[in-house]
Amino acid sequence: MGVMERGPVIGQSNIPDSRGTNFYCSDPGFGSLLRVYLGQSAYETLEPKLIDLGRRAADELDALAATADKNPPALRHRTRRGEDLQSIDKHPAYVELERIAYSELGLASMSHRGEAIAPLVKYALTFLFVQAEFGLCCPVSMTDSLTRTLRKFGSAALVERFLPNLVSQDFDTLFQGAMFMTEQAAGSDVAGITTQALRTGDEWRLTGDKWFCSNPDADLAMVLAHVDGAAAGMKGLGLFLLPKTLADGTRNHYWIVRLKDKLGSRSMPSGEIILDGAHAYLIGEVGRGFHQMADMINMSRLSNGVRAAGLMRRAVNEALHVARNREAFGAKLVDLPLMQRQLVKMMLPTEQARSMFMQIAINLPRADAGDEQAKKIVRILTPLIKFRACRDARRVTGDAMDVRGGVGYIEEWSDPRLVRDAHLGSIWEGTSNIVALDIARAVRREGALGPLQDYLARLLDEARLPPRSHALFASLLERACSAMLRVALGADGADTQRDEFVREAGTALYHACTAIFMASEASKQAPDYRRLGLAHLIARYKLLPRDPLAIGAEDDMQETLALMVAEVPLSLDDALRLLPEQSEQAS
Repeated sequence: MGVMERGPVIGQSNIPDSRGTNFYCSDPGFGSLLRVYLGQSAYETLEPKLIDLGRRAADELDALAATADKNPPALRHRTRRGEDLQSIDKHPAYVELERIAYSELGLASMSHRGEAIAPLVKYALTFLFVQAEFGLCCPVSMTDSLTRTLRKFGSAALVERFLPNLVSQDFDTLFQGAMFMTEQAAGSDVAGITTQALRTGDEWRLTGDKWFCSNPDADLAMVLAHVDGAAAGMKGLGLFLLPKTLADGTRNHYWIVRLKDKLGSRSMPSGEIILDGAHAYLIGEVGRGFHQMADMINMSRLSNGVRAAGLMRRAVNEALHVARNREAFGAKLVDLPLMQRQLVKMMLPTEQARSMFMQIAINLPRADAGDEQAKKIVRILTPLIKFRACRDARRVTGDAMDVRGGVGYIEEWSDPRLVRDAHLGSIWEGTSNIVALDIARAVRREGALGPLQDYLARLLDEARLPPRSHALFASLLERACSAMLRVALGADGADTQRDEFVREAGTALYHACTAIFMASEASKQAPDYRRLGLAHLIARYKLLPRDPLAIGAEDDMQETLALMVAEVPLSLDDALRLLPEQSEQAS
C-alpha cells in the first residue's frame, strides 16, 4: 500500500493565541492596585489564589466557557415517564463552571459565611473569572445578592431555614438564586407590575407572568408582586421569596414557558415563567417591596460593573497579546504608533472601571456598618459604574476584535463572545437611560452628591500631587458636580431637573471621579506614576475641549504612550508629559 502524500508543510502561524497564558500575571496593574486597596498582608494572603485563577481563566475555564457558549441549555417539559416535572439540561462544561464558581471558589457565598472577608476579595476573583466566563456570573451575582437581601429584610425563621443552603459550598446541596421582576408591560416601570400576591390564612400565593427570568430553575427567587387589596402602583408592591421545591418535596406551582434565544450569555438559561398560585414568603413589609428589592438590584448593578471591567480587561489582554506577538510591515504591531494609540484608548476605560469598582468595594462595608457618607457614596457610584462602564465595554471589546483583524470575527476565538456578552451589561438591571436617571435620583432625593464631592476632595488633598495636576482635578471636580446638580435640581436648586441632559452630566461625573481615584492611587504607588498619567489622559480626552482639526499637536506624547502600552512604571516626569495644556488655565 502506497503512502499518501501530504501537502506542503506550513510554517509556524503568525496568529498569536493567549490560551495557556495567565490573565493575572499578564496584568501587572491589577496586583499593584490590590496592594493599595487591601493592604500588603491581605494581598499576600490572596495572591496565590489570584495566580492560580489567572492561569485557569486563560486555559481550562476559557475552554469550558467556549464549549458552554456553543451548547446552550435546553428545557425539558416532561420526564420520559410523562410526568410534568420540568428540568433544564445544561452542558457538562457549564455544570463544571458552576462547580468551580459556587463550590470551589465560593463566589456566591463568600460574603455570608461568617468570617470577615472584604468585598473586594470577592470582586477581584470575579474580575478574573469573568475574563473566561460571563454568563454564569449573572446567577452567581443573583445568588449573592438574594442572600444579602434575605439576611437584611427576611424574618429570622426564613433566614434560619434557607441560609445554610445558600452559604453551602457542597455542590450537591447548595442553593442558587434568581430575581423575577420583569413583565411584558413592566420592565423598568415596576409600578406597572400585574403579578398578584393573595394571602390565604398564613400563606401567600403568587399568580402572573414574568417575562425575563435568568436562572429560571434556581432553588430560590426574589419576586416582586402587587399585593391583593393594597394601594395601586409601587405602594402596593411586596417582595416575596419563591422556593422551587416545597417543604414536602413537591415542585412549586410555576412553570417555565420557554427559554430565551439570547444574543449573548448563551451558556446561562433565561426564560419566561407563569406563576400559577405559587407558594411564596413575604419579605419585609407590604409597600416596601421595590425599596427592598432595590438593594438586590444595586448589588447586581455593581456586579455588572465588575463584569464589564473584567470583559474589558480580557479584551485588552487579547489585543496586547496580539500586538506584542504579531509581526506586520517588518515590525511588531505594538511598536507601531497608530496601534499604540488604539491600545491606550482601550486601556483607559478599562482602568477607569477597575478603579471605580474597587472604590465602591472598600466603601460598601463602611456603608453596611452605618457610615452615612459611605452609604451616599455607594448609592451614587453604583449607578455610575453600571451606566458608564457597561457602555464602554461594548466599544472596548469591539476594538479588540479590530486589533486581531479578520480572525477576531471567527467564533473559534473569544472576541465574538466578548462583544456579544458586553452588550448585556447596559440592558440588564436597568437600561442606560434608566440607570442614568437613577444617578440624578440619588442626587435629588438622597443628597448623595455632596458626600461624594467631599470624599473626592479629601482624596485629592491627601494625594499631594504636583500643583498643576491638583488644580486641574479640583477644577474638573467642581465643574462636574455643578453640572450634575444643575441637571438634577435645576439652576436655582428647585425641583426643575433637566433629565434630557442626565447622561452627559453622569458621564462627566464618572470621568471626574475616576480621574481623582487614579491620581489618589498613584500617590500611594510612587515612584510609579502610571495611574497619574492615566488620570491626565482622562482629563485630556474625556473632560476638556479638543480641536478635532489640530491633528499632530500631541507628537511629544508618543514616547510616553509607548510606555503606557508596555504597562511599565512611569516616572512623575512621564506622567506630567500627559498633562493637558488646558490645566494651566485651570490653575
